[in-house]
Amino acid sequence: MADSKWRQTGRAAWRIGAVWAVGTVTMLVLAGLLPEFRLQSESGDSATRIGITAAIGAGVFGLLSALVWPLVVRALLLVPALVLGLLVFFLNGSLLLVALSLIPDGRGESDPQTAVVVAAVMSAVASATSTALAVRDDTAYRRRLYRLADRRRRRAAAVAGPRAPGTVFLQLDGVGHDVLRDAVAEGLMPTVAGLLAERPGDPPSHRLTPWRTDWSSQTGASQLGILHGSNHDVPAFRWFEKEHGEVVVCNRPASAAELQRRAVARTGDAGLLTVDGASRGNLFSGGADQLALVLSVAARRGRANRSRAGYFAYFSDPANAVRTAMSFVAEVIREIAQSTRARLRGTRPRVGRGGLYPFIRAFATVVERDVVVAAVIGDMLAGRSAVYADLVAYDEVAHHSGPRSRDAEQVLVRLDRSLALLAKVAEHAPRQYRIVLLSDHGQSPGETFRARYGLTLGDLVRAGCGLPVPRRARRTRSGAEARAAVLAALHRPVEEGGEQRRPAKRREPVVLASGNLGLVSFPDVRGRMTREQLDRRHPALLPTLANHPGIGFLLVRSEEHGPLVLGPRGAEIRLDELPDDPDPAELPEPLRGFGPGAVAAVRRTDGFPHVADIMVNSSYEPGAGGAGGAGDGEVLAFEEQIGSHGGLGGAQGRPFLLSPYTLSPPVEDGAELVGAEQVHGVLRRWLREAADGPQVPLSALPDRTENPRPAEPVDEHFAADDRAVEDKTH
Repeated sequence: MADSKWRQTGRAAWRIGAVWAVGTVTMLVLAGLLPEFRLQSESGDSATRIGITAAIGAGVFGLLSALVWPLVVRALLLVPALVLGLLVFFLNGSLLLVALSLIPDGRGESDPQTAVVVAAVMSAVASATSTALAVRDDTAYRRRLYRLADRRRRRAAAVAGPRAPGTVFLQLDGVGHDVLRDAVAEGLMPTVAGLLAERPGDPPSHRLTPWRTDWSSQTGASQLGILHGSNHDVPAFRWFEKEHGEVVVCNRPASAAELQRRAVARTGDAGLLTVDGASRGNLFSGGADQLALVLSVAARRGRANRSRAGYFAYFSDPANAVRTAMSFVAEVIREIAQSTRARLRGTRPRVGRGGLYPFIRAFATVVERDVVVAAVIGDMLAGRSAVYADLVAYDEVAHHSGPRSRDAEQVLVRLDRSLALLAKVAEHAPRQYRIVLLSDHGQSPGETFRARYGLTLGDLVRAGCGLPVPRRARRTRSGAEARAAVLAALHRPVEEGGEQRRPAKRREPVVLASGNLGLVSFPDVRGRMTREQLDRRHPALLPTLANHPGIGFLLVRSEEHGPLVLGPRGAEIRLDELPDDPDPAELPEPLRGFGPGAVAAVRRTDGFPHVADIMVNSSYEPGAGGAGGAGDGEVLAFEEQIGSHGGLGGAQGRPFLLSPYTLSPPVEDGAELVGAEQVHGVLRRWLREAADGPQVPLSALPDRTENPRPAEPVDEHFAADDRAVEDKTH
């Protein structure tokens, strides 16, 4: 035992010395290349003296990076993450300036700009050197993995003996079932292919199961249902609540906190992750103690706010910080190049990708990915029972480039390599882990409503209400037809150039969009307006919307007939007269093209307290996948997105669940998994199975009695592995 400790100590000293030596050489090379970086006195020094100066500078810089950097990052936790990522270069450069100032006789000198460059290069070289040494030493590699685990939990595990398997749920945001299947077939995701035995000679370890979303096919509704067991009264990504006079948006911290509170109150349970769980990069906590980048707690401040622990855990390592900052810049450049290429080629459909979007994309695809992956690594090495993490990169890129675009495919390649990294870490975790992949929705392609018809849904609603609309909208065919319909309904002659009068003392309608789902509310009317009220107040509005070629159907409520689905040419479906799951071939228009489950999904949403006065679903044009709402057909987004989700129609409503065969099947043969709440039930069942107590409800298991400290930063080995991903992708 003593000999082993001495050998370990000797190897550690050798690695430190090697990294120091390489850092010294790097500093000498940079001093020769950069005229503003000096390691000698103005009168000149001998080569030996310059070498000693470089060694002192490299040693002090390394020591400051190890000791001061974590304190600096912790002090900046309240700085927005995007700003922190941009500050990484300058903070690291400042440490180098401090290191140079400590060299005796003032031999170290640099201007601030050059210091930033030198510090970045030295951090990257030090990380690469340390990684190379660790990779060659299997014992050191294994020790570096376990060093990340929480020491208290490791001691407890040693006393308690073997533990039940843990479960890691990785959500690939926006990746539809068919997109995943095709990416595997095309060789873009070899790690997932290995799980599905798509490579010759590999035994299958996972099963792929599609599931069907609710009408609101978006992260807010799906993730709330998955993590908390209820997405009741979440009609869309954003909606208007009349009693409060406010718009609720799922990705606002205050709204996310309120939605989580309502779900917990409805179910009486804190969530899926209440027993030794961790929530990473999600909108909601799931009841977990360990939180990083969780939106529902992001509005909190002070010591009680642990949501940003993931940022500290990751950026406290300067090598990680520099690597991520460099990847961030590379991603911004990549997005600018890709959008420019699409514009020069005249790619259609296309949306604007300028302004801040390149930085938003880089944050989602680089910063958030790196921080979330690092946090999950820490969770597995700490031996936590259940982890749920959301990787949002694909969803962000697919919105603006298209779900089947080359840009989105490149993101899938990088996500697959992150999955490979996590699978490698699982082999060194203190307990066995079952990795479950899933998505919260898919995406449906198609041009925007505005691009096709020259006006927005809001413009069309205003025109149907007889309210003034922008001149550009009046000049479109849709705007002119809506204006004519209003004048005819009011028995007024159609006069060219005439202006509609604004109804007196009436607040204008609130029109909101969630992908290809639109919501129209009239704030001045208490409660939900009925069809009869709408016809009396705006007799042309419902016919204008229902007969528009870009709109598939409307949902309204009638005083006489209950929930009604309205379509073109006077089509009308009384939902109360239909079964929940009728034969799609026998379903009347306009719901026939939207596939199985459309009736049940629309009827369920009709029962929500905050459903809009008018729910508007865009038209759906089936593509190669055929009719039935599950192929590659196109929808028309009411937002500026060419890959959208939020309503019915196409691949957006068909996500996936990829689970190990060691877990029970999600559903019986021939059955279908429908709705996020059912997915929650499946995941709970799997956690009960892992706890060896399938007959005991998860809520009955004991709560944790202590909160372990936040996950420590990812090891340099993982940083290098991920760096290789970036190099190959670039």
